[in-house]
Amino acid sequence: MSGNVYDELKERGFIAQVSDEVAVRRMLGGEVVTFYVGFDSTAMSLHAGSLVPVMAMVHLRRAGHRAIAVVGGGTTMVGDPSGKSEMRQLLDEATIRTQGQAIHFQLARYLHFDGKTAIAVDNADWLLPLDYIAFLRDIGRHFSVNRMLAAEAYKLRLEKGLSFIEFNYMLLQAYDYLHLFREYGCTLQMGGDDQWGNILAGVDLIRRVEGATVEALTFPLLKTASGAKMGKTAQGAVWLDKEQFKPYDFYQYWVNVDDRDVSRFLRLFTLLPLEEIRRLEGLEGSGLNEAKRVLAFEATKITHGEKAAEEARAASKSIFKDQKTAMNEIAPVKEEVIAILTRRIPRTRLEAGIPPAELFTEVGLTPSRREAKRLISQGGLSVNDERIDSPERLLTIKDLGPNGLMALKAGKKKIHYVAPE
Repeated sequence: MSGNVYDELKERGFIAQVSDEVAVRRMLGGEVVTFYVGFDSTAMSLHAGSLVPVMAMVHLRRAGHRAIAVVGGGTTMVGDPSGKSEMRQLLDEATIRTQGQAIHFQLARYLHFDGKTAIAVDNADWLLPLDYIAFLRDIGRHFSVNRMLAAEAYKLRLEKGLSFIEFNYMLLQAYDYLHLFREYGCTLQMGGDDQWGNILAGVDLIRRVEGATVEALTFPLLKTASGAKMGKTAQGAVWLDKEQFKPYDFYQYWVNVDDRDVSRFLRLFTLLPLEEIRRLEGLEGSGLNEAKRVLAFEATKITHGEKAAEEARAASKSIFKDQKTAMNEIAPVKEEVIAILTRRIPRTRLEAGIPPAELFTEVGLTPSRREAKRLISQGGLSVNDERIDSPERLLTIKDLGPNGLMALKAGKKKIHYVAPE
């Protein structure tokens, strides 16, 4: 390695497109560069796919550059059409503000905002007060409608209908770049590859308005080796918020990734030195399990902290050694494991009995009751290591084991416990 963070980003697989590779590599190998990435406030949490830009920001900041995280309180009110076949649901301002605060809090765990080397801003602060007519005269006149319609972000939508409000999104994102250039000297915008057209619009706007040259860099839009969207499971999104997706489940997501994804994910989602990653990439057969455990621990540590990662690793080790052994040994690690893996169910419900499809779906082991019933027909669901042979069988208080727990298992690896309250 040359020591240039651009080279590291490239070797780790972060770079899809770049405005001028020679220029960007030179600037990142020199004095402090101020760069930014935007995150629209479309939900209460970011998800695992969002970690690609977040981790790239972490690498640049560790190399001494200045990070600006833009929470899109303003752009979210318009809705980004990129990658969407239909118009996004328009959210009210209060909801956007609440979700933006939650995302700000999440980003702070990775970037440690100090107001100097890492800054968080909300584009609502400069977009909402804009005078629309003045904005059109000062900014809109620099945009060609023909060029905008040629952008990938709009091509997909033209067939099904593109609203006028969404058509403005490119102008607003470009204006963000201009504002940050003026206020903070920002000269590099980064984002997902579906944002390439929007980011280049900002580069061009700054050239036209300020006569300055700034740069752009995009990250690949990841899919797993199986073709699934990164950060998605049968149960839904892999949220970074621990209340929406428990640290243990987060750990298990990485442990269970496809063998073909391990190398790529180690490079993208951990801060391990590349030398160590190369060693792990050389492991084969059962050795891949070690690489997956390292990936899971490091990714969980970055998102939820070392203590949560250690607890998840201990719980996983305890449970997946052997189901029967785990049932006997779970008591000694009760504090670390039970709270992570157990859903408390009212005793009255357990006494009355709960259909297995209902309970397995409720605890998150299956995405739907229909899927649970399908797995039952294939012998894929069990309680206390006993196969459930009929969807009509009720799970009751009698199914609690000697340790007071009911062990629900889907397939060979997915497990959850139920206890009465």
